Amino acid sequence: MTKKKAKRKQAAAAPHRLPAMRTVRVGAEEIPVIVNEAESPLGWLRRRKGADGKPLIGAAQFEAGEKLRADFTLGQMNPRVTADWSGAPAGGDRRSLMRDPAEIADHALAARERVARALDAAGPGLSGILLRVCCHLEGLEAAERGFGWPKRSGKLVLQIALDRLVRHYGIREG
Repeated sequence: MTKKKAKRKQAAAAPHRLPAMRTVRVGAEEIPVIVNEAESPLGWLRRRKGADGKPLIGAAQFEAGEKLRADFTLGQMNPRVTADWSGAPAGGDRRSLMRDPAEIADHALAARERVARALDAAGPGLSGILLRVCCHLEGLEAAERGFGWPKRSGKLVLQIALDRLVRHYGIREG
């Protein structure tokens, strides 16, 4: 790809990126990371305002959904579509392989258990929308089609499901 094509491609993608700094807790360590808030349907709903001028989902709902997504990712529950290169040392550095595999597996297992408890707390009628939107990053319209729901019904169902997560996680509003 030429430099000119690469610049055009980057410029076209720029409006679809919303970089933000976050800290992620891994064990006892907090690591700063840059995330793209535009990739998450929850981020879109958080930025979008309703007729009353308020965001379509509140801060507590957003936090609960992102917490579910983080555990889903830490639990390595995403479907794999390519080879797993996580064990390959970056730049020939063998120290990156020195982590205890049992510790990684325990960490992932604990995250999977947290996801299962959160989805159980939401209930069988609401856990599906949480999985599709929060974990698989599926848009509301696609989730509605997938469930065979009427148009514009997914937002309300998602709000109810997120409220259940807020209660489960003990997140306080405001």
